[in-house]
Amino acid sequence: GSRTLEKRKWIERAEEEWGAWGTVYYDDDGRLLGSMQYGPSELFPRAQELPAGPPSDDAVLVTCAYLTDPSRPWVMQSLFLAAIGDARDKGARALEAFAYGYPEGETTYERFHVHKTIFPRDFLSDFGFLTVRSAGRIELARLELGGLQPVAEGARERVLRVVKEAFAP
Repeated sequence: GSRTLEKRKWIERAEEEWGAWGTVYYDDDGRLLGSMQYGPSELFPRAQELPAGPPSDDAVLVTCAYLTDPSRPWVMQSLFLAAIGDARDKGARALEAFAYGYPEGETTYERFHVHKTIFPRDFLSDFGFLTVRSAGRIELARLELGGLQPVAEGARERVLRVVKEAFAP
């Protein structure tokens, strides 16, 4: 019905304004391991209504991720690294995601496979995400991307590089 037409229009608008609004992860044999959807927060108006929302206007929002195999949570790490790099390359100030504080000892399946739109709080913390606000156990977490700038080579590093190059075989 009209939902399909609305979704198609949304996809066209998102791709015109942002480009690809996510990433897909394949293994070396071409098998799908996971995917992630993200983009500027204004592209996802329903996120304004979520607990701990709304996301910030200057942020890229991770809205969902899918893993094909719950025994491979490292795929989620790879998807987040791709989203961080893409957001930074496109000039975003931050990456945000909704987080959940799972009880200690929760299964990997529950943490990474059951909920596709809310990510484990401790998992996001490992990337440097900080809590913006919370509503119960749901949080809006933010990773500032301003600190992820290439470091200029200083005088000491230049000297070490020149010495290494001089003695390289």
